[in-house]
Amino acid sequence: MKWHKTTLEVYTKGKGLHPITKLVNERIHQFKFNDGMCYLYIQHTSASLLISESYDPSAREDLESFMDKLVPEKQSWHVHTLEGPDDSPSHMRAMLTNVCLTIPIDSGRLSLGTWQGIYLFEHRSRGYNRKILLRCLNMA
Repeated sequence: MKWHKTTLEVYTKGKGLHPITKLVNERIHQFKFNDGMCYLYIQHTSASLLISESYDPSAREDLESFMDKLVPEKQSWHVHTLEGPDDSPSHMRAMLTNVCLTIPIDSGRLSLGTWQGIYLFEHRSRGYNRKILLRCLNMA
């Protein structure tokens, strides 16, 4: 078994789901192995990772709207607002979603379902340069 590792950098243009499946698959292809496990970990407290529907863009819109309704900004009870009205809500949204994912690799590709895609879920209103640790274990 051998570990392959790199760091992905993704610039987000603000709040929402940003697709990263293609970027992850490209990096795995560069590692040149067939079977193993892919581990993704985002090093931030105001963004997260998730696997969701990747075929119909309206699914993304619904997920983004749901999160806005579930954790709204500008609430009178928010105390942590040092960086603006999205400060506390962005941390709450990250708490409700994943900061890490584990995905099998078969035949050199992520073993995602037909309609699944990987997303960086940006919870801040403005854009950020996000770092995602990519670790892949080659089982051969």
